[in-house]
Amino acid sequence: MKVDILRKKYPVFLYKGYALKHKGEDLHISFDFAVPPDISFHPTLILKGISRVQIKKVGGRALQNLVFHLGLVEMISYWKATASPEIVVEAGYLNKEQIAWFKDLIMQGMGEFFYQNKIDFTKKNFLTITPLTKLSYPHLNLVKESLTKLRLKEQTLVPVGGGKDAAVTLEILKQAKVPQLPFLLNPRVSQMKILSLAKAGKPVIVERTIDPKLFALNKKGYLNGHTPFSAYLAFLTTLVAVLFNYKYIALSNERSSNEGNVKYLGKIVNHQYSKTYEFEKKFRLYSKKYLAKEVEYFSFLRPLYELQIAKLFANYPKYFPAFLSCNVAQKTYSGKRKPTQQWCGKCAKCLFVFLALYPFAGEKQTMKIFKKNLLRDKKLKPLLQELTGKRTFKPFECVGTIAESRAALSLQTKKRHHILKSWNSQHFLSKKFNRILKESIDV
Repeated sequence: MKVDILRKKYPVFLYKGYALKHKGEDLHISFDFAVPPDISFHPTLILKGISRVQIKKVGGRALQNLVFHLGLVEMISYWKATASPEIVVEAGYLNKEQIAWFKDLIMQGMGEFFYQNKIDFTKKNFLTITPLTKLSYPHLNLVKESLTKLRLKEQTLVPVGGGKDAAVTLEILKQAKVPQLPFLLNPRVSQMKILSLAKAGKPVIVERTIDPKLFALNKKGYLNGHTPFSAYLAFLTTLVAVLFNYKYIALSNERSSNEGNVKYLGKIVNHQYSKTYEFEKKFRLYSKKYLAKEVEYFSFLRPLYELQIAKLFANYPKYFPAFLSCNVAQKTYSGKRKPTQQWCGKCAKCLFVFLALYPFAGEKQTMKIFKKNLLRDKKLKPLLQELTGKRTFKPFECVGTIAESRAALSLQTKKRHHILKSWNSQHFLSKKFNRILKESIDV
């Protein structure tokens, strides 16, 4: 369905509200979105293992503020179906600075979506965000009262995906005896295996359910595409950190994510925008002013390239049978099938991970993971050319920089490359975390 037709038919997207309910030991959250005249969405979230005492300590206004903001970023996944010209926020108030912040997130975080759907997002008045007036919800305008006042403990929340990066973070922090709490969103087999191998303890689990009506619209031809998932994770983990009294949120995003993929309508499109240093900086500033001043959100692996992380990961072969970061393995194709939960061996992600791990884990170990030598697969040659900058542009996947892919190839015959000695000074690691990471890698 053409975007112009959808935008004309659905000129307004509404963020109507949210609801919280404590059931047993779980916090249930639901959101209410609508696209008049005939579309509504009600996604849900269940935060497991949270007591009423913990909720009470946070305070009603602070908790509502955190959930309200989570809804703002959740909203993006549903807005994309129609790309409506106006978003009306009925659930709460946003000032001009906040409106500008979320508009910037959509413009940059949805770059790949705009590119793939041939949407001209540079047009004047392409998107406006309209909040309720101050008089309607006066309590939500009192920023100081909405911020949590808890003095959080010197503990670290570690979000765990199924890939190599989080495993490296868990291992290094464990060796440094840093108190940490694993966090899982919609746990998969690979994540549970990694936690078991890391002996990281009982995790905080959140179950997120996407409204099936979104999948139904996708099948009918409504717009679909990539959204800034790591931005969602930023708001969600901040909520979790506050509820469980953890000061630090240690992501495992790396330096490589800062490199974009392609230029579109004069703007750089970056598949990994919400993993970048730029987003991290913007989110930290926003969070300290409007969410939770005490929380320190940062990426522990930011100083390193993917290739350096692969070298570290090779020191932990126990994870080789467990980790899985192939996106094809997780795809449901708009609800049409179940995820395979296996490396597909055909995508750019698989090829890059093979390429990065091969020099350090060796051919035998790497082939055992992927069932074959991907570098000898002639069908993957076009992808290899894209990864190394010889063809079109870098694939829309969470892969390393073009320079890294070239370096990984050169490491097949050489033992050293200057990238392996690199250290990125643009990061938000405290002196303590900076020291811990430096001690774990030879730079």
